[in-house]
Amino acid sequence: MPLTKLELFRVLTSFSPPRADLRGAPWEGFVDWLLGQGLAPLAAYNLEYRLGATRVPEWVRDRLLSLFQGSATDNVMKLVNLKQSLAELEGRKIVMLGGVSYVESLYPHVAFRPVIDARLYVAKGELDPLATWLRRAEFKPAAGAEDKGGAHAVLSDTRTELFLHGGFFEDAREDTALLGRAVRMRPFGASAYRLELEDALLVQVLLMARQGFEVPVLEFLDLRELLLGAPSMGGAYSRDAVAGVVLERAAAWKLERPLYAALGVVEALWPETSGIAARLRPQLSLPVRELLDRAVVAPLSEVGRTEEFKGLETLRSLLLGA
Repeated sequence: MPLTKLELFRVLTSFSPPRADLRGAPWEGFVDWLLGQGLAPLAAYNLEYRLGATRVPEWVRDRLLSLFQGSATDNVMKLVNLKQSLAELEGRKIVMLGGVSYVESLYPHVAFRPVIDARLYVAKGELDPLATWLRRAEFKPAAGAEDKGGAHAVLSDTRTELFLHGGFFEDAREDTALLGRAVRMRPFGASAYRLELEDALLVQVLLMARQGFEVPVLEFLDLRELLLGAPSMGGAYSRDAVAGVVLERAAAWKLERPLYAALGVVEALWPETSGIAARLRPQLSLPVRELLDRAVVAPLSEVGRTEEFKGLETLRSLLLGA
């Protein structure tokens, strides 16, 4: 019996895919969906090098493999450019978020995680000095650029967009504490840092929630690896998150609803996360759980979904506890 879309998705997004009979798999429309979700490079690698794609249509292999090669080249270009832009900057604390942090801490191959969300986080007072410094590398304000993730500035050198965050919280003490817990990310220079695991997980959820969870499935894959403790790697995120710390900070940051929804989606897509998701799931009232399950978890767990949420602004308010 041919694989369902969900079964095919789980095989192609695994870092250790199980043997599977790909004959008759539902490729039509699915390949385009993979491309749009940032999952094509990982899927291409699995098909070509892990699963033996002899029974996969040639057009599928050709289309996906070109994305794998392009992702590797593009990621290297962006990361090298950013490293060079920050290498000489000393005495600052610049926290790498999203793909810039995850590409080498969660993913075993540089091509697996396209860097489409180059985000940097600094103290509010450091935002303008950082933007000024980046002008040396030809990063200038991107005219008309908007970011639903709440970046305070968007810069571009025509090849890479940088989203600069100068704080996440109304209470500046929360940002001070968050920045204070960040750990060094030495390959990017003396001023480069990344969030510790529990903070990385929650900031990931925060950024996704600000966008009403209308984000590429790639970002849920990031969350999967953070939850599992980056088992394919041996770095900063290769450990179990401390549940008490995550739950305490989620409550303080008013992220319990978004965290509940995000965990539900990841668990539905990748059941191997069920154990850790259960430990980190906030306690919400039954009506709120049912609403989040129906309005957020169920549609986002549908592999191949292309429709946007209806009433997205209302959903954002619900997710952020407004």
